[in-house]
This record gives sequence, structure tokens and C-alpha cells, in this order.
Amino acid sequence: MSVAESRNGPLRVGLCYDRFGDAPRPPGAPPDWDAEYEPEETVAALEAALRRLGHEPVRLGNAAAVLARMPDLGVDAAVNIAESYGSRNREAHVPVLLELAGVPCVGSDALSLSVSLDKHLTKTVVAAAGVGVPPGGVVPLGADAGALVEAAGLAFPLMAKPRYEGTAKGITPSSRCETSDGLVAEVARQHALYGQDVVVEAFVDGAEWTVGVVGTGDGARALPALQRAVEPRSGIGVHALPGDPDYVIGGALTPELEERLGDAALAAHRALECRDFSRSDFRVAADGVPVFIEINPLPTFAPDGTFAILAELDGQPYDAFLADVLGAALDRALADSARLGAEAGGGGPPANDR
Repeated sequence: MSVAESRNGPLRVGLCYDRFGDAPRPPGAPPDWDAEYEPEETVAALEAALRRLGHEPVRLGNAAAVLARMPDLGVDAAVNIAESYGSRNREAHVPVLLELAGVPCVGSDALSLSVSLDKHLTKTVVAAAGVGVPPGGVVPLGADAGALVEAAGLAFPLMAKPRYEGTAKGITPSSRCETSDGLVAEVARQHALYGQDVVVEAFVDGAEWTVGVVGTGDGARALPALQRAVEPRSGIGVHALPGDPDYVIGGALTPELEERLGDAALAAHRALECRDFSRSDFRVAADGVPVFIEINPLPTFAPDGTFAILAELDGQPYDAFLADVLGAALDRALADSARLGAEAGGGGPPANDR
């Protein structure tokens, strides 16, 4: 019997999310400020999965909505996919509120989310775990990009991207830089739009792959790798580019490569202490060695996203696939909460008697 099943009755499970249209554009925000927010269909998919598990979903909404309901959120646990807005700690806003309210949280905690949103810190942690990363460095806000290239001995082409944003934010075809002048212009563009440091790193030519991971710690497992299309001229993944660009697909997924990709995704997930789910992106050049690009511990659960594609490939209804992921995650969150409560002498949160 699972932890959730052993409790008295079905759980009230909060859903924390940022949905398109729920908040006005903040003053001075870049055009893609809400690029990682979710459509209504994502929230509905999570609700369907929770109902399949026998639980009652409760829409809590974004960080501002959660804050307005503090301290009593009226839920036994919560699933967090909220991106929030405003700082390099934005993805930590909701997990911190849930922690303060004593609500067990499905998904990574505040520390893991803040570290993984910082592309430079993420690469440092993942590289220390033995996963290959592209060489590069950071151009602080207002600093000279050319000085970094010279100091680090970087060779063109180079990729420039905002330090504290998600996979697609800030990326255009000009983000791949072929010359010093192009790099200086691109870094200046990103500095002006996003008001933050810019990461500059070697551009890895080759096929692009994404690998989902579910579970936590030693119990985590890698899902099948999926190839991503790239734009033929820039070589940038089309998922990160605005509009509907042309694309090409290259490279073959051999059993050996899939094992390497899965091992690298698991290493990144564990090194960053992600919980319950994540998705990592890799480039594979001619030598066949996966190079880590980014991780997203708040991957989309949209019905046309990576996890939905994996459910289809597995022959499962999407609500059943998500129910498996969320059911295991709820068990982990409730068990952790009970353990921490017992260690503190409180015995954990009370069983649901609503």
C-alpha cells in the first residue's frame, strides 16, 4: 500500500502553476517573459491524472495566488509546476511558500530549482558529476564579451544565452555567434532585454536529444530519449526559436547512445538533487559523446509535450502515464514530510479527515 493510500480518505492536492493570461506583463519585461507558462490544457491534464488516482485536485494558481491564501492553503499536498517571474530565484517562490505552509510538495525543492535555473552553476555541478559540458564562461551585466573569449580561449562558433532563464527564453538565430562583433552585439542585446549576466559557451554541432527522468535519488530512472529537430542554418533546436522555422533531423539513436544519454540525464538529475521529474537536453557530436546543455526540473506536462509523446510511444493514455508519475511523487513527498515531522518531534502533518 502506498503512503497516499494509507491515509484516511482521498487527498486534496493543490495545483500550483503559471497559466497564459493569468497575470499582466510586468513593466519592462522582455517579449517572451511568459514563454514557459502553461496553457489550460496542461492544468486539465494534471487534474485528470490526480482524479485517476482518486484524489481531489484544487487549483491554487501562481505564486501571488498561493501567497494570498497563506497560511492555510486547505490542501494535503501540492504539485508544483509554477515558473513565477522576477529573479533568478523565481522558480523557488512557490516551493518556499509551500514549505512555510507545511504542505508536502511534488517536484524539486527551492534550492534545486534556483541552482538549476542558473545555467552557469548548473554546468559546474553537472561537470563535477562527470558529465561533459561545453566550455564557456559568464559575461556579467555591462561587461565586455570580447574579454571573456580572449581570457577563456574560446573558439567560434559560440552560443550566448541569458544566465537565469529557461531553455527557450532569449534565444534567436543570432544567439549563435560566428565572430567577435556578432558576439558583442548579441550579448548587448540580451543584457538590455533581460538585465542579467549572459552565458557564452562553445556551440556543439550535432544531433540534439532530450531525456526525461522520473523519480528521486537512487530510485530515479531515465525515460526513452527523444530527438529534437534543429534549424538548418543556425543549428539551434527549433523548440527554442520563435515562429515556425525550417528544421532538419540528423543522427541515429543506437542502444549504446541511448544508454549514455540516460546515464548522463540521471547523473545531472541526481547531482542537482532534483525530485520526481526533470528533463535534460544534450548535443551529440561526431564522437558520439553526449554533451549536457541544460536541465529543466519544471518540464511541461502539456498534452503535446515530451511526456505526452512518451506516453503515446508507450501505448498509454496520457492521464494514466501522468498518474504513475504523480502517484510515485506524492508517495515520496508524503513520506519525506512524515519523516521530517517525526525528526522534529511533531509526527508529520495530520491525515486528511476532511
